[in-house]
Amino acid sequence: MDISYINNDCKAAGCNCPAIEVLKELSVGQLVLQAVIFDFDGTISTLRQGWEGIMEPLMIEMIVGEKPPTQQLIEGVRRYIDESAGIQTIFQMQWLEKEVRRRGLNKRIHDAWWYKDEYNRRLLNMVKTRVEMLERGWRSPEDFMIKGAEQFIRSLRERGLDLYLASGTDHWDVVREVNALGLSEFFTQIMGAPERRVHCSKEAVMRLLIETKGLTGKELLVVGDGKVEIALGVEVGAVTLGVASDEVKREGLNPVKRKRLIQAGAHMIIRDFSCSREILNLLF
Repeated sequence: MDISYINNDCKAAGCNCPAIEVLKELSVGQLVLQAVIFDFDGTISTLRQGWEGIMEPLMIEMIVGEKPPTQQLIEGVRRYIDESAGIQTIFQMQWLEKEVRRRGLNKRIHDAWWYKDEYNRRLLNMVKTRVEMLERGWRSPEDFMIKGAEQFIRSLRERGLDLYLASGTDHWDVVREVNALGLSEFFTQIMGAPERRVHCSKEAVMRLLIETKGLTGKELLVVGDGKVEIALGVEVGAVTLGVASDEVKREGLNPVKRKRLIQAGAHMIIRDFSCSREILNLLF
């Protein structure tokens, strides 16, 4: 695979900018970008950083009940969580319900919505504290965003593009978290998972832009850290920017995400948004 590293301008300016990996040649002269679809968690926000550490013990607990889990089961759960990152939570809980029934180790069996409610209850204990610190002014939005994300978003809006945010997280939770980060003004529409409905918000936004608004692939940019939104973008012919972000440090490379984004077919991969100027130069 031919990978070009576009960071000479940044080095010349004396900064330590991460590389931009160009995996597929962009016909820049043919691009007429009009809209951008952003994923939220892990792409922009780190408010839910650590969600895997909530989901894994929940799934193991529900599958085995009071029995001790085998290492094989633990590895299988971890593998599924990694592979399913970015999809709507209810789909992950549907998988969990099937596993509980299939293995027959826990006689207490619930439906997927019950598992989702329990997962959200445990997760929101962590997320709520972070959001409240932002809302009360005890922490800065930059403390819970991938480096350079706000400036990149602002730059796209200043160029007149319509920005859409699509997330597999429950809709009203996404709206609150976007507000807490001070980003609501930049987005034309925010779409999270609808309450008590099995519905892919990311696919819905793409369908809205392509079918309803008549956009073609070369007019649409998809930005995300997960294979779901990138693969959907590739499928509709959009330009795809993968964000292989380290959510703990909020900057730098996550090699696991990078591998996942390459497999999904991303046109470009970045580590964070500190190279916003170079990214924009490539796109425009």
